Amino acid sequence: MAAAAYFIGDGLKSFKNPDAKNITETFGEKTSDFLGEPQLIKENEIHHYTGISKEDAKSLIQEYPDVPHIIINNRVYYPIAKLREWLKNIGE
Repeated sequence: MAAAAYFIGDGLKSFKNPDAKNITETFGEKTSDFLGEPQLIKENEIHHYTGISKEDAKSLIQEYPDVPHIIINNRVYYPIAKLREWLKNIGE
């Protein structure tokens, strides 16, 4: 529900300012996929969508504060597509 409020608020900002950055630019791809995987995940779900262990996911978040994330209502969410891309590039 918090994500929906964010998207609506972001859309209202864009309504009066057509040059404003839209939500697809924020996440880098489509913003909703109701039949597939979610676009934003919580920290305790990272291991499900990235193929790493729960312990490795926790270590990753602690060791790399630059991991792609957004904060909505004081909760941290991870855009799954950007997280996967970031993980691909972390070893380079």
